[in-house]
Amino acid sequence: MQLPVISSDYQHYLQEFEQTILKNHSKIEAWFRSQWKQHQPPFYGSVDIRNAGYKIASIDMNLFPGGFNNLNPNFIPLATIAAQDAVERACETAKSVLLIPENHTRNTYYLQNVYALATILRNAGFEVRIGSFNPELTEATEFETALGDKLLIEPLQRTRERVHLADGFSPCFVLLNNDLSAGIPEILQGISQTVLPPLHGGWTTRRKTHHFEAYNQVAKEFAELLQIDEWQINPYFEQISGLNFQEREGEDALADAVERVLAKIQAKYDEKGITDKPFVIVKADAGTYGMGVMSVKSADEVRGLNRKNRNKMAKVKEGLEVSEVIVQEGIYTYETLNGAVSEPVVYMMDRFVIGGFFRVHEGRGNDENLNAGGMVFVPLNQSIPNAGSTNDSATQEECKRVFEQWDELGMASPDSGNPDCSCNRLYVYGVMARLSLLAASLELAK
Repeated sequence: MQLPVISSDYQHYLQEFEQTILKNHSKIEAWFRSQWKQHQPPFYGSVDIRNAGYKIASIDMNLFPGGFNNLNPNFIPLATIAAQDAVERACETAKSVLLIPENHTRNTYYLQNVYALATILRNAGFEVRIGSFNPELTEATEFETALGDKLLIEPLQRTRERVHLADGFSPCFVLLNNDLSAGIPEILQGISQTVLPPLHGGWTTRRKTHHFEAYNQVAKEFAELLQIDEWQINPYFEQISGLNFQEREGEDALADAVERVLAKIQAKYDEKGITDKPFVIVKADAGTYGMGVMSVKSADEVRGLNRKNRNKMAKVKEGLEVSEVIVQEGIYTYETLNGAVSEPVVYMMDRFVIGGFFRVHEGRGNDENLNAGGMVFVPLNQSIPNAGSTNDSATQEECKRVFEQWDELGMASPDSGNPDCSCNRLYVYGVMARLSLLAASLELAK
């Protein structure tokens, strides 16, 4: 497949890093296998990755991923294998799954995501029904997705310590595709069924800084394993709380944090001989959908924000007020598709990588948030190699069997003899995503 183009100024940095990863392929996979023996991976997740050539890292980890409809349908067999493993790990005797989506049923593209996710689970051999705690949904209702598929969503009910549907459908496993931005509904509190991701993984309690504190631990160990500079794979960050953007409370503390992180980045750029201008991303510490995010190159930019920017930062999804932010090192994206900036988004289920896409935005710069109106998704048309099996040769054989029927796509196994092979970049994406997945497992355990 044709991957995004990397700016020629930084291509050599990326090739050196890819060669390091490829040279240590067996060591990396052995390390991941040992980690998964100690830590349970989240049921699923998606990871946003930024690639500046000299630095490539996860910048966000979503525990309740939408966008399954944007994955290449050719990779459904791999997702099916992963789903079987993930559901059985959640509930060994599971025959059915109760899927709980977001409440915004008017978003037909989101509904297409629910349809795609349900299809993966059904292909894995499970009965799947969709229950909602949306108070506006009072009876079983059929919705039409963006592509015209039909989706039946039924009101969720509760009897004692179990949630169920009107006819008594009440499996041992409840899968959330709702990030709980509006809070944990009473109907789900204290139920006896297994709920994944766990309720404390929702934005009611979860914080991005908690994830990156766990990621610090993972990145440090991985960097020591490969004898590389941890900074290459790990963005600096700070958390600032006590903010009220509308009332300008906490403005000076935020500006000071921006200044500190910019200074750390500049020192590292000077050490590495990088001539880029440092920037940071200020974003809500709890929240999703790319809301409450701004790119900043100077502390002065967060002092005296105009009304438009204060409004933009003050609230996120479900009207949740922003009082805490993460000030995160900005990573330029020097990947472009047809001249538009792009970034890879990698999807995982259990410990398996099941695909991904490039988020592409013609109207945004390489130092801006691409998760915004006007973005488009370009599915990966080649697999990202996995390491979910018990040994490397088994993994390669499994991947080979799964993708034999699509020989025209080619195999995305690492090729150490050809540094320009597109499969190498895909393998690196998969490694970076799994580091974030491992961090999420530590985060949830805490």
